[in-house]
Amino acid sequence: MSVVTRLLATLGEATGVFTLVVVLAAVLWAYLDDAEPVKYSSMAEDMKTLEEDFRQQNRSCFILGGSGETGKVLLQELLERNIFSRITLIGRRRLTFDHQADENLVQEVVDFEKLDEYGAAFQGHDVGYCCLGTTRAKVGAEGFVRVDHDYVLKSAELARAGGCSQFHLESSRGANRDSSFLYLKVKGQVEAEIEALDFDRYSVYRPGVLLVERQESRPAEWMARKFLSAVSSVFSTSMSIPIQAVARAMVSNTLLQPGKKSEVLENKDIAALGKSAGK
Repeated sequence: MSVVTRLLATLGEATGVFTLVVVLAAVLWAYLDDAEPVKYSSMAEDMKTLEEDFRQQNRSCFILGGSGETGKVLLQELLERNIFSRITLIGRRRLTFDHQADENLVQEVVDFEKLDEYGAAFQGHDVGYCCLGTTRAKVGAEGFVRVDHDYVLKSAELARAGGCSQFHLESSRGANRDSSFLYLKVKGQVEAEIEALDFDRYSVYRPGVLLVERQESRPAEWMARKFLSAVSSVFSTSMSIPIQAVARAMVSNTLLQPGKKSEVLENKDIAALGKSAGK
């Protein structure tokens, strides 16, 4: 091995170690920075009682974004915990499932560009879950705003008009309508505009990086999720969260009596609440 080759190898190893140290330091800083006490604690036994009480109320719900990563896990969580007498998937196409469809599961196909014509699909639900969203990379800036703002807000308006009392919105950590970043700005805007609809109960979930295997993942994204997943297995951080924890938190929070009509759950709150199902 030449002197130059050995030098390059040494520099490469040093750069890798330095990068790892920087990333690890950032994760630890995020953990310490977000280490304030959360308002949720382990309540597995109480949750079983709450589930049974809620089940007796014969309520129904709908899910927007059931074909997305969170939506799919949320649907499975709802089916397993069986707290609703009817679950309606509202989307642009019918979904097929590997397992036998639940008899309480209904699907409504709508055209999101003409949502005013599909008001009936949003009527008669007690609880609404919105996991609808896309990315600028997939559909461009205009398409992103149309889906994550226009479709989401219009759906919430129709749900409110249809008698829905609870609305649970999956948003993003850092959402802020005054942000200079389009993604965070749009998320913050739609959060505020839905709050103005005055649901009896409105909960916003702001998870960090969602730990989930995506078929379209690039190597760098895969490595980042693996690293954050390993760190999260040791201690919770404000940077990431398993997608299953988000779904469990949304369902568990539905059963709780809130202290106020509107609430925002940050990543650490979601992680703590996600453990309450005792899984």
